[in-house]
Amino acid sequence: MKLYRALQSQGFGSRKVCVAQVRAGAVEVNGVLCDDPEAEVDPAGLELTLDGVTWSYREKAYVLMHKPTGYECSHHPSHHQSVFALLPPPLLQRGVQCVGRLDQDTTGLLLFSDDGQFIHRMISPKKGVAKVYRAVCAETLSDGMLDALRSGVQLNDEPAPIAALACEALDERTLRLTLAEGKYHQVKRMIAATGNRVDSLHREAIGDYALPASLMPGTWRWLESDDLIQLEQPWRSAMS
Repeated sequence: MKLYRALQSQGFGSRKVCVAQVRAGAVEVNGVLCDDPEAEVDPAGLELTLDGVTWSYREKAYVLMHKPTGYECSHHPSHHQSVFALLPPPLLQRGVQCVGRLDQDTTGLLLFSDDGQFIHRMISPKKGVAKVYRAVCAETLSDGMLDALRSGVQLNDEPAPIAALACEALDERTLRLTLAEGKYHQVKRMIAATGNRVDSLHREAIGDYALPASLMPGTWRWLESDDLIQLEQPWRSAMS
């Protein structure tokens, strides 16, 4: 692969911009300055350094963010800032999209990718990839409420009741809810259908992959191959 094409594929600008960056002496290849945009580079193990920042070559982008409150999962937000403002320009240039959405007041694990097939696998209910949420409710939890969430509640505009894959009380007002779907406002609507209300909502995990405790709100990190395997694990009940 020619160097300028490698740069372009990683989101560092148009062909013209990437050629100019190389010719200006702004690019290092595996730690060595290179001013030839036509130089052949091997994508395997390739590291590109621009403006003092080193980027490992990635054929596809898979990114995790700890979404903070007050951000919308949209390129054109209506009332709040966009989560895309928290990502660096090269990822935006690559065209990464949110893998599903979290409401502006919901925090936690949010994925981004430019791999359409991966996005489909992660959000399709048929794939059985679980999403795990921690919800703090306005009213005290009851056994009846938890049973209703496990057995299925009827939501407006849905043809049949929807049940959680799992539901457990963590304290008198906090529950952990595991879902296969990602319908609009689903957690809030399911809890409202039981007569309670969500005060705060946090997504803890997708598949077998839990949000790292070290990842602070508003920050992001790359997902590696082991992370992707954990993410795509179908849900297994505690009894299986």
